Amino acid sequence: MIARMLHGYTNADAYEAMLKPELLPAIGKVKGYRGSYLLRKTTGAEIEFITITLWDSIEAIRAVAGPDCETAVVPEERCKYLAHYDPKSTHYEGASTHQLDVS
Repeated sequence: MIARMLHGYTNADAYEAMLKPELLPAIGKVKGYRGSYLLRKTTGAEIEFITITLWDSIEAIRAVAGPDCETAVVPEERCKYLAHYDPKSTHYEGASTHQLDVS
């Protein structure tokens, strides 16, 4: 599994509210997509968001991001909510997972 991470920064809660119904438009229908996380950290007047999407392979990411899969993909309508974001995404291979049994 490949985790794709992107950092975005804003000063408004509206960005999070917009992402909650669907992180990225129609991404759940893309072959190889496994899920996502949206992380939030408030630092002074700025809010940092980290978007983590999970994929079967780097090829599945390229199908969405294009041949230069490190380039950040931020839909235009969402850019207006961000003060700035990292121009590049980073990718990590999944090495291990651990889950608690809460039953």
